[in-house]
Amino acid sequence: MVHFTAEDKAAITSMWRKVNVEEAGGETLGRLLVVYPWTQRFFDNFGNLSSASAIMGNPKVKAHGKRVLTSLGEALRNIDDLKSVFSQLSELHCERLHVDPENFRLLGNMLVIILAKHFGKEFTPQMQASWQKMVAGVASALAHKYH
Repeated sequence: MVHFTAEDKAAITSMWRKVNVEEAGGETLGRLLVVYPWTQRFFDNFGNLSSASAIMGNPKVKAHGKRVLTSLGEALRNIDDLKSVFSQLSELHCERLHVDPENFRLLGNMLVIILAKHFGKEFTPQMQASWQKMVAGVASALAHKYH
C-alpha cells in the first residue's frame, strides 16, 4: 500500500487542477497503444489503430483516455483508499476484460510522461516523485482483484 504524505497530496491535487483531462487522457492512452502495441488487443473495436498518427487521432482513443483520467480525478478525492475506489474497475478488468495488470503500470508511466511534457519545469523531481507514487498506487489498486 502506498502512503501519501501531505506534501504528495498537495502536489498531486495542485497539478491535477491544471490538467486538461480530455487532451491528456487521449494523449496518455494513445501513447500507451503506440509504445506498447500489444495493448491494442484490448481495443479491437476502436477502428483504425494501424499507425501512430491513426491512434493519436482516433476519436475512440481520445474518448476512452478522457474516461480513464476522469476516473483518476474522481479517485484523487479519496486518495487514501484507492483499493476501494478502484474495486469495481479492478474486478471488471480482471474478470471480464482479462487485462494484464502490468498494463496499469505502463499506463501510469505514460501519464507521468504526458504531465512532464505538458508542465515542463513545473513538473519538478519532487512533483514527479509524488505522481509516481500516485500511479503506482492506482496500478496496485487496479490489480487488486487479480489472483
